[in-house]
Amino acid sequence: MKRLPIVTSIIASLALGLAASAIAAEPPAGKFDDKFRQLDELLPTATPYRTASGAPGHQYWQQRADYTIRATLDEANRSISGTEQVTYHNNSPDTLTYLWLQLDQNIYQPGSDARRVQTAPSREAWMKPQGEEGGAKFEGVRAVLTGREFDGGFKLSNIRTAGGAPLKYVVNGTMLRIDLPSPLKPGDKVSFGIDWSYKINEQKVLGGRSGYEYFEEDKNALFEIAQWFPRMAAYYDVAGWQHKQFLGSGEFTLEFGDYDVKITVPADHIVASTGELQNPGDVLTSAQRDRLAKARTASKPVLIVTQAEAEAAEKSVSKATKTWHFKAKNVRDFAFASSRKFIWDAQGYKKDGTSVLAMSYYPKEGNPLWERYSTPSIIHTIEQYNKYSFDYPYPIAISVNGPVGGMEYPMISFNGPRPTKDKKTGELTYSQRTKYGLIAVIIHEVGHNYFPMIVNSDERQWTWMDEGLNSFVEYLAVQAWEKDFPIGRGDPRDITAYMRSANQVPIMTNSESLLQFGNNAYAKPATALNILRETILGRELFDHAFREYSRRWKFKRPTPADFFRTMEDASGTDLDWFWRGWFYTTDAVDISLDNITEFNINTRDPEIEKAWQRARKAEEPVSITDQRNEGMERRIDRHPELKDFYNEHDQFTVTNADRNKYREALGELEPWQKDLLKQGKYLYLVDFTNKGGLVMPLILEITLKSGKKYIERVPAEVWRYSPKKVTKLLVTDEPMTALAHDPYWETADIDTSNNAWPRKATPSRLELFKMERKPNDMMKDFNAPLKGDEEAANGQKNGAKADAKGADAATPANGAAAKQQAETQQLKDPAPAQAAPARPKAEPNAEPAR
Repeated sequence: MKRLPIVTSIIASLALGLAASAIAAEPPAGKFDDKFRQLDELLPTATPYRTASGAPGHQYWQQRADYTIRATLDEANRSISGTEQVTYHNNSPDTLTYLWLQLDQNIYQPGSDARRVQTAPSREAWMKPQGEEGGAKFEGVRAVLTGREFDGGFKLSNIRTAGGAPLKYVVNGTMLRIDLPSPLKPGDKVSFGIDWSYKINEQKVLGGRSGYEYFEEDKNALFEIAQWFPRMAAYYDVAGWQHKQFLGSGEFTLEFGDYDVKITVPADHIVASTGELQNPGDVLTSAQRDRLAKARTASKPVLIVTQAEAEAAEKSVSKATKTWHFKAKNVRDFAFASSRKFIWDAQGYKKDGTSVLAMSYYPKEGNPLWERYSTPSIIHTIEQYNKYSFDYPYPIAISVNGPVGGMEYPMISFNGPRPTKDKKTGELTYSQRTKYGLIAVIIHEVGHNYFPMIVNSDERQWTWMDEGLNSFVEYLAVQAWEKDFPIGRGDPRDITAYMRSANQVPIMTNSESLLQFGNNAYAKPATALNILRETILGRELFDHAFREYSRRWKFKRPTPADFFRTMEDASGTDLDWFWRGWFYTTDAVDISLDNITEFNINTRDPEIEKAWQRARKAEEPVSITDQRNEGMERRIDRHPELKDFYNEHDQFTVTNADRNKYREALGELEPWQKDLLKQGKYLYLVDFTNKGGLVMPLILEITLKSGKKYIERVPAEVWRYSPKKVTKLLVTDEPMTALAHDPYWETADIDTSNNAWPRKATPSRLELFKMERKPNDMMKDFNAPLKGDEEAANGQKNGAKADAKGADAATPANGAAAKQQAETQQLKDPAPAQAAPARPKAEPNAEPAR
């Protein structure tokens, strides 16, 4: 502890604000890394279409595409065929001579780019012995071999004008270009037709975001159908035509429009779909229609098709057909599911501007989990998302249980978790992970109605703009479900392992180039927004800004710049440093508390100062010599006549000269300066080092001698002049006994061991194992009794369970497999065990090594 001398310059510097500021370290050698430079160098210049405030401009425009579709599902041949008429509205200021459409089913063609660019994760992973960490898996090899033989992809025909004349076209992988017979001028529209068909993939074999599931026990199938018709690619002011090839990871960028869709299916099927059913009298029984009417005002889910009715339907296959007619207004896509296995329940929800029928469709294999949690999860999602964005505008919200682990479309979502059935006893049970995984994935997928189905970002370019924002609001929603919901994305402490890792790219990376897909596009942006809400802006400012962004871009197409600018505009806060660090770099948060020194102001009062000096002297350790000389008889003790003035006084004795000097010094001070000397404040210089590179606020928990604790928050701008090291001056009323940075782990600091003074030991546990070496006893193995077929099958099943446990954890997936892992593996790992990975579901190019 040190004393500051009583000099006017120091008192003046204190008065000028030293106590409220930080002292910048010497600038580092070389180029100065300004963490607070503006994003103008990276963001596009504002235009009449998109303003510098982040709002749509006064000349904002977007295209529109309306669809009339007639389709038939061929259950026996696992195929679908249809015809569509598209009316495309050119609202842009540009004249178009051709149109681009997406042919996403072409990813299943044997020669697709997605298949051709498929690689093994690594030679080492492929060659590893069977186990959790790698090795070739049956499922992975089956997917590769089946994909080589599967005749997938669109079969197109009769591409024609509205009048029936043939149109010239070119297919380029997953894109279709139609050459217009005459230029499409601004403000005009054009209609054209296409006939098409394709074979439906078996989802559990080939993976993907849609497909069918076959149930061996009752010989029935369940179809989840998406990306099932040629869809208009987006054309917009920032990118022109968004016609990047579909390789599996970057999803879909689409235009809003109205849909009129008729789907012909076997007569015993139940269809769940985007849009409102137009002909319930043709496809539903009288009892089903009555139940549906009651569900609209019910306080809990009402069964429209009961489990008994669904099980009865499973027992036969109708040769007749029914056509279900749906209409949907102002949606960017259309999907449906169909099966005779469906149980169907529904419940209405109405509040403010939302009036919606929440519905769930699931086979008996989903119960008892689905009947209890699916529809309540839908309603909870809408209730919570409305609070943070806007009122849900659509009349329908659906959750379907099928082979797809988690996927979203307007008004409908596909969700995978189910109970497990014991093959011997038939008992149905589910784990805690399955229960909370189902609730979480339904909230996530239904939440996608808001982002990107309504706030219509470019998914093909930026995965984080829908997955990251949606994961953030999901994090808020699950907290309102129950306390300690085991969600694994959003809390800063859950992202630190990823932030420490080396295999990263910035969030602002194209969807097809992402590494660690789930962490990069889901978890990191969700965590960043949570930190922005809780630590940087506060809930009031953040929530207002986030709602403003959601409402500004409702039914429009925002870009990252629009999001960044709106959040700053509506919060009144310069956040360029935050976007730059979290979204444009792979820097981590690691702020180290390195050094601390205590100061008191020297009062020059000799009575106080010399007593203080005496106390410091007394605190010094006694030398080893003095300790051993303790009790020694000394001459001065035997001859007291040798003692004089200096044996009674020492350097800490206050003299009259000291007192006179003090009075003279006081006489030169102003009254306010004298008052300052009497305050008795404690001053601490604390050195902080930014080891991770990402600047963040200093959140300091100060503990005083009396036991009092309080938090002092220092904005991130403390680093603006010296981004690597700063010295902060802290002032307290009594001695400080402890100091901790980020005591609540709210900044995602990757190393908390350097956050405290005095340093704290990190507790851990050491597990001991026996040294065992099992000999290779061939004689014993040779004489082992041979198992029967049933015993061998049971042993194989147990081995398969262990094998499946690590099938997905081995090597990070890409493409649709990465999407499905990200959607379904979002819960916290139960400590100390590892998370139970979900099944990977991949596009042909994206099967992980198994």
